[in-house]
Amino acid sequence: MDQSGGITPHEILPKVLEGYERCHQVKGLSVYAVAEKSTGKVIGAAGFNVSDSVERIELLYHFSKPFWGKGFATEAARACMEIARQNSDCKIIYASANPLNLASVKILELLGFQFIEMRWFEDTNQKEPYYEYKVRPYRIV
Repeated sequence: MDQSGGITPHEILPKVLEGYERCHQVKGLSVYAVAEKSTGKVIGAAGFNVSDSVERIELLYHFSKPFWGKGFATEAARACMEIARQNSDCKIIYASANPLNLASVKILELLGFQFIEMRWFEDTNQKEPYYEYKVRPYRIV
């Protein structure tokens, strides 16, 4: 996914980071900072929006513009998916992307996500391609 509500205001960033850390401690999945290996500089974020359950989680990745097109999002998304596979409760990973960001759509397809449908998203106020990746068999009870 490549959409967001914009940059997090600096004054609430500590609370957001605490929430991500707590989510990882409790559910084993969260959103993670992505740092460039050579410099240690944080260049983006990747991970999961987790609601009440980790059975269905949303993959996301966001990077600073100077780092687009260099493989960082693919590498980070692949690492996140491996973390999700290690969580025995995770069944489905879903994601969407801005339809104009063909590179982001390509990443989802490269990672094995299956296109489901075009879906309206209130937060971005547009229709976006919606994808799913089955980590394990999933039954609706």
